[in-house]
Amino acid sequence: MFAPRTTRITPSLTQQVSLEAERLRGQGVDVLDLGAGEPDFPTSSHVKDAAKAAIDADFTKYTANAGIPELREAIAAQYRSSYGVRYEPEETIVTAGGKQALFNVAMALFGPGDEVITHAPGWPTIVEQVRLADATPIVVRTHADDGFRVSPDAVLAAVTPRTRGIILNSPSNPTGALIGEDDLAAIVEAIRPRGIWMVLDLCYERLIYEAVPHNLPRVVAEQARDRAVLVGSVSKSYAMTGWRCGWAIGPAPLVAACSAIQSHATSNVSSITQKAAVAALTGPQDDVGVMLTEYRRRRDEAATWLAEDPRFLCLKPAGAFYLFPDISAFLSTDGLRTSAEFARALLADAHVAVTAGEAFDAPGFLRISYATSLDRLRAGVTRLKHFAASRAPVTA
Repeated sequence: MFAPRTTRITPSLTQQVSLEAERLRGQGVDVLDLGAGEPDFPTSSHVKDAAKAAIDADFTKYTANAGIPELREAIAAQYRSSYGVRYEPEETIVTAGGKQALFNVAMALFGPGDEVITHAPGWPTIVEQVRLADATPIVVRTHADDGFRVSPDAVLAAVTPRTRGIILNSPSNPTGALIGEDDLAAIVEAIRPRGIWMVLDLCYERLIYEAVPHNLPRVVAEQARDRAVLVGSVSKSYAMTGWRCGWAIGPAPLVAACSAIQSHATSNVSSITQKAAVAALTGPQDDVGVMLTEYRRRRDEAATWLAEDPRFLCLKPAGAFYLFPDISAFLSTDGLRTSAEFARALLADAHVAVTAGEAFDAPGFLRISYATSLDRLRAGVTRLKHFAASRAPVTA
């Protein structure tokens, strides 16, 4: 009945959690939502003011498909100032969020017979988009005992003559792990002679807690500029998820191909959103620092609360806003057998929404978002711990 591509993809499990939590709230249930993948902070006032001004000025028509010139310049300018890499506006396309940027790139670069390497645990959309492009995803596993490090040796071992691209996400959703500059450099140096594309998903790039080297754009710009794509977004760093604005930066011919694809799919991003994004990128950055400080506080508190029960095995994330504990100690063949079952029961019985590790190709784990108030976070973790203790297998 439907096109064969629909049989190759699965619905977003992260969105299913939000829908079920919303359904319960509609019944009057007090759901503590630790599943949300978006900031709980409001969009900054100066950004909202810019959007209102755009409406008042009747800036409500179609724009250039690839984005208004001042936004494309603002994006390029941010990468010059933040990373010391120079891209021109014509090497930038504005998209409806980072997700559309990655989709455009996948459609432009990958096709039947191609293999595309990425890593797990990881954001499920990357794998599904590769499948939608009729290519084959090759998943390299990372492990908690190694800090979920993306190992160059593991990535390069997965390269074959059919490898067309590598997609890496840092900071990672769901683990919060960072890709090291030296690790990325080793990968890029090895794949450069083979013409393999490197795609970096940097949508959480402003949410890194410690001052550690993370200039991934400069690594690829210096070593393989003609085969590298940078994807970013205002969604996470500026609390603008609903505005739907992201971008892809890369060689002008690739950007032109992405623009052609977008012109027949969605065309331009909302004109109002584009003006708001200009204000976000060029205006005061104080609110970004405020959010980062608060996220760090929540991360540290929630990690401490979880650690009170040593059966939760949890690394402290370096970026993004998720904890990713291993809950294997609470699973058993005669009780809750999987983290997916655990998450469903937790929501139904304790009214706490989290995302099961299965959504990220990581069974046995939970993704806990701390993009919520500290009080709600404390209440949610408390309920989670009580629930887990009540369902834990009995040991001799």
